[in-house]
Amino acid sequence: MSVAAAPPVAPAWERALRQFGARSFEAAPGAFTWIMLFAPAWIPIVFKLPGAIFVAVVVLIFDAYWVLRAVSVVTGVYSTMLRMRRDMRKDWLALCRQPALGAGADPLQFLHLCVVPTYTEPYHVLERTVQAIVDANYPDELKLIGIITRETDKPGWENVARLKEKFGGRVRGFYHIKDPLEPGIVIGKSAAMNWGGRWMVRVLTEEGFDLNNVLITDLDSDYRVHPQYFAWISWHHARQPLRDYMIWQPVPLFHNNIWQVPLAVRIMSASTSQWQMFLHSRPHRLVAFSSYTCSLEFVHKVGYWDKDVIPEDSRFYWKAFFTFGKRFSVKSVWLPIYGDSPQARDYAATHVSQYNQIKRWAWGITDVPYVLARFFKHPEIPLVLRFRRFMNLFLNHLNWIFLPVLLIFGASVPIWVSIDFSLTDLGQTLWSISGLLLGVTLSTVVFFLYFEIRMLPPKPREWPLWKKGGIYLEYFLYPIVGLVMSVLPAFEAHTRLLFGRYLEYRVTEKV
Repeated sequence: MSVAAAPPVAPAWERALRQFGARSFEAAPGAFTWIMLFAPAWIPIVFKLPGAIFVAVVVLIFDAYWVLRAVSVVTGVYSTMLRMRRDMRKDWLALCRQPALGAGADPLQFLHLCVVPTYTEPYHVLERTVQAIVDANYPDELKLIGIITRETDKPGWENVARLKEKFGGRVRGFYHIKDPLEPGIVIGKSAAMNWGGRWMVRVLTEEGFDLNNVLITDLDSDYRVHPQYFAWISWHHARQPLRDYMIWQPVPLFHNNIWQVPLAVRIMSASTSQWQMFLHSRPHRLVAFSSYTCSLEFVHKVGYWDKDVIPEDSRFYWKAFFTFGKRFSVKSVWLPIYGDSPQARDYAATHVSQYNQIKRWAWGITDVPYVLARFFKHPEIPLVLRFRRFMNLFLNHLNWIFLPVLLIFGASVPIWVSIDFSLTDLGQTLWSISGLLLGVTLSTVVFFLYFEIRMLPPKPREWPLWKKGGIYLEYFLYPIVGLVMSVLPAFEAHTRLLFGRYLEYRVTEKV
């Protein structure tokens, strides 16, 4: 019997060179962030007066751009809110039961599987999540629930047993998925979903289900689906000719415990919710975020979630893009999905939890080298489409840090570092012009406050009148809160990637 020859081992110098090249490639986004962030300071220092004038002009251009951008965000959030209010009033299950017209499939042929990864969440958090699933306006026999716990998490086992005893009779299937934490994984939601997705595909295939007719929702443990969620998706999914290449993304609103969290966390939750609403008004910029729905066959063809990354949603999006190319899309669900704001055991821990959650989201910057490494390996995808989606990814992460700092401090830096520039006419007027434009931009917070008032749950009855009224003044503190709780954790994430200090997954604490 002949034995195949082992592949030749590359010399040590070649392996080291490859590793150095890969590391440099990975560090590039963080390095670019540092260069751009401090550009208003180093450009005038290096290029003297011409550099300071260049920075001043760029600052004014960005200030003017941000005025227009603020207006577009306001109109985008408003249009999303109107669509959500429209679809929340409809009985989508009744529409599903109407005879299908044309070539559309029967909406009620689709089963909805909710897979919920959990670790350390208390029972009452999971109970509210499962309660929303079983109460949703969709036939019980078309609902499946799978809850993932670690194989060693005995308290988690007890929670799942209690949930199955209480709710198991109200759904077609209730599954306990025990994750063994395979070697080589990065412990976190993505690895858990990788195991859970593979486990559910195997089990449901053995039970005779058609994976194209099973719609899986990657559901965070504290998220509560809207009562119309499953019926809405089934009705629209049946009418999509490319439904087998599609992710359905609802609008996340972090309102479940909004009145129990501190000021800074409340502001960040509101801003995150409204930013996601804006993205839904721009279909070409929409990506998978946190919790979303697609067919189980879609998950299988993509190759499941990666088990060695932290940002499971964005990485899954990019895997799907490079798998299906231009056929792939993310479609809006014009319904909210309600999540918890970070709330830990005490005041300080709650802010730390919020900071770490934003940092984990910003760790999506790791998708930049992932996408670049595959950018030229997929000629079947139109170059324009690849370039546009990559630029959306890269600029979103860069602007997350760069634009707020530039808007607030950009007009002051060239004056501080260049005495010659500070004596020019432009130097004398730069701060006042920039301040005027910034003031116009910040005035749009009034509109966001109005939108938030329309969407927030009722305030606690026991609150005094002054507190109920004063709560809205908090939103004017967003520039300060945003710098500390959004820009700073994102900057830390980029810097960690630059120096190879990889992030560890930390579960957002629930109480």
